[in-house]
Amino acid sequence: MGGLRGKLALWGAVAFLSIAPALAAEPIRIGFGMALTGGLAANGKSALVAMQIWRDDVNAAGGLLGRPVDLVYYDDQSNPSTVPQIYTKLLDVDKVDLVVGGYATNMIAPAMPVVMQRHMTLIGLLGLAVNSAFGYPRYFAMIPTGPDPKIGFTKGFFDLAMAQNPRPKTIAIVAADAEFARNAADGARQNAKAAGLEIVYDRSYPPSTVDYTPIVRAIQAANPDIVYVGSYPPDTAGMVRAINEVGLDVKLCCGGMVGLQSAALKTQLGAQLNGIVNYDFWLPAPTMVFPGVLELVKRYQEIAPKEGVDPLGYYMPPFAYAYLQVLGQAVEGTKSLDQGKLAEYIHSHSFKTVVGEIKFADNGEWAEGRVLQIQFQGIKGNDLEQFKNPATQPILAPAPDASGSIIYPRAEARR
Repeated sequence: MGGLRGKLALWGAVAFLSIAPALAAEPIRIGFGMALTGGLAANGKSALVAMQIWRDDVNAAGGLLGRPVDLVYYDDQSNPSTVPQIYTKLLDVDKVDLVVGGYATNMIAPAMPVVMQRHMTLIGLLGLAVNSAFGYPRYFAMIPTGPDPKIGFTKGFFDLAMAQNPRPKTIAIVAADAEFARNAADGARQNAKAAGLEIVYDRSYPPSTVDYTPIVRAIQAANPDIVYVGSYPPDTAGMVRAINEVGLDVKLCCGGMVGLQSAALKTQLGAQLNGIVNYDFWLPAPTMVFPGVLELVKRYQEIAPKEGVDPLGYYMPPFAYAYLQVLGQAVEGTKSLDQGKLAEYIHSHSFKTVVGEIKFADNGEWAEGRVLQIQFQGIKGNDLEQFKNPATQPILAPAPDASGSIIYPRAEARR
């Protein structure tokens, strides 16, 4: 018996010595700003929960390079002016090892000059065409818009419109005067021209707008066949309400509304959504079941009530988890935190993630795009549970991912 105790003690000592260095190792710290208050907070807080799940998963598996991982983050308040000072603090004061972008085009773009000055590698979360203005070789985009993001983000909407009978001939384009919406509108104009559509209305509005009825009435007066709207969550809600209040009579709308992917706006707007065609990036349809994604969403949904975040978790969590997967795989692949080596590795390798296998183009965008076009159908009242049914938001395009068919024109879906 004494010999056995001695062996157990020895094994325990060996186990402790082998584990102790890993526990004592300095953590690898990943820094970022995130919208935790303000107009983008619903999506930003949802992303953060998924990022914390990734951190816990990595640490449970032994960390990166044998070191634990910490997330160091600050609230950017959904305000672009706060972003440069956040990334300056992260890099100069906190001395983080790695940085990733916050959520959204408007928040990633202001971080770029700081990141570029310090030659850091950066992966942005759902930022549209951020690098088109910078051409920075160490920037990568976690958004499935493809190598030409402005065109890729909007092309599916136009392809879908032009496949209908009768084909539309005219279009109205309206967008917020902000980075994301401007980029989306640029792509919409290019796709409209390529489709041979006449643009009969093309306006932007200040992000501070609160009454969208005059805008919608002006669109109605222009009598377009279809409408493309580029908006962020606060104005998306106002725009949908105005469209219903005015009774906007168009065959197809709206394409680029951010916010309709979140449970808060879905339940708030309810049946007012019927007939709207909009972009999305992931939904729990059979064609979207990538390895690990359903497990992630289930775990997220279990945490969501306690954290007070989006209870569905279809939009942000898969991509927030995936962009850290890319970073983590690059660190392990290079066995390094060297920024140049990380960027080279990301450029030259593909990555297995919960949103599928990803490879990046030379400009840091996805080599192949996969922006979904969905339509709200059969929404009744404001109950959350109905939005868990894929039939209420069938994927219309791209064809390989389709899970349903369009109801056209829009008025038919509102009957």
